[in-house]
Amino acid sequence: MNEPDYLSFLEAKTPRASARGLSRIPALSSHLFPFQRHCVEFLLTVGAGGLFLDTGLGKTLVQLEYAEHARQATNGRALILTPLAVARQVEREGQRFGYPIRVIRDASEVGEGINVCNYDRLHLIDPTAFGVVTLDEASILKSFTGKTTRALIDAFQSHRFRLPATATPAPNDHMELGQYAEFCGVMQSNEMLSRFFINDTAQASQQWRLKRHGVEAFWDWVASWCRLAQLPSDLGDADDGFVLPPIRVHRHRAAESTPTMSGGLFGDEQVSATNLHTIKRATAEKRAGIAADMAMADAEPWVIWCDTDYEADAILAALGDAPGVVEVRGSMSPEAKESALAAFADGSARVMVTKPRVAGFGLNWQHCARTVFVGRSFSYEAWYQAVRRFWRFGQSRTVDVHLVVAEGEDSIASVIDRKADDHASMKAAMRAAMARNKGREAATRVAYRPTHKGRLPAWLTA
Repeated sequence: MNEPDYLSFLEAKTPRASARGLSRIPALSSHLFPFQRHCVEFLLTVGAGGLFLDTGLGKTLVQLEYAEHARQATNGRALILTPLAVARQVEREGQRFGYPIRVIRDASEVGEGINVCNYDRLHLIDPTAFGVVTLDEASILKSFTGKTTRALIDAFQSHRFRLPATATPAPNDHMELGQYAEFCGVMQSNEMLSRFFINDTAQASQQWRLKRHGVEAFWDWVASWCRLAQLPSDLGDADDGFVLPPIRVHRHRAAESTPTMSGGLFGDEQVSATNLHTIKRATAEKRAGIAADMAMADAEPWVIWCDTDYEADAILAALGDAPGVVEVRGSMSPEAKESALAAFADGSARVMVTKPRVAGFGLNWQHCARTVFVGRSFSYEAWYQAVRRFWRFGQSRTVDVHLVVAEGEDSIASVIDRKADDHASMKAAMRAAMARNKGREAATRVAYRPTHKGRLPAWLTA
């Protein structure tokens, strides 16, 4: 076998998602940017696929356009599932561009058009009522064992049109992409692991890693059912109008009388943490005081992020009865959370106290350019998403991010740094795969339908 034949053989063996969507793409709305149009056309063609656009690139708009045309091709009803309080934001975006859209709370409110509902109300609706489903901030799928993940996969496994959308599809490990593949019906997550990954027993943690000879094939496969972009140029469009403003990250030590400064987004000190929880609790009051002083020093909108309830309590105590302060925490009712988030978004509240895992996803807060972290977890995704509520396309001002850290807490930065590097590597690999696959249509699996009846050989019938 000569070299061209061998390359063709390898090409044929590379798995790719089948095209199960529309054979002909209808005219799309004129309000889409060219790179957004490309995403919609691709996703409508594959039917079920992933949308991994960075924050501010219009994931919501792409979801709306995809849902509108997919529902018209099915039963006339689409469902967009969102995190808490994001539903109304999606509704406003849809109304602005003329989509038939409504927020629903349960099955009794389902109607024709695009229906938007929070994830926590999934059990109150009938998945079969919809012809298409999209998952906003779909990193909820990344857990291999989560009940919500399993419920989402099972509920919509028969749907022809499925779209998970997020800026952080695999914040911890590439194997998390298996859950998106399974939700889309492309490949079971276990099959993905066995095909592309190896269990690295040389590591104490028994981590899975990509097979060295299969790295390129893996990303080519992902690119056959996903679209990812950090900038419009990743999809062949111009980056005009999509330039992020400057960001300044300031580090303040609670143990020091004067703050120290750092210019990097993900920190620059790597110190091993001992008894980190004890240290954080012991310094919570001091760290909260530093953050409260910052928020009260001017009239700017501020978001104060914490990692624990005791940090939130310390912040609220330090703020006292200052006007314009709202809090959002997990124990609050959905209605109370929505009210507080809406108050901060419309400017009637100036200071927001919350956690990244509660309010760090899906919300657009470009009116705010000041934020402070009183505590951080080891989650890169939580850190990235929280910062990108402000530092996103559409922000016109320099964003100032303050980190108030306790002694020993800098060890968190090293973990976040590593995950940030992994995330950047994933984006680079996907961009390369999309470039290789440019112009290549998703392969269609053709069902075997024989045109001639089979016959037993004569020697068996003699």
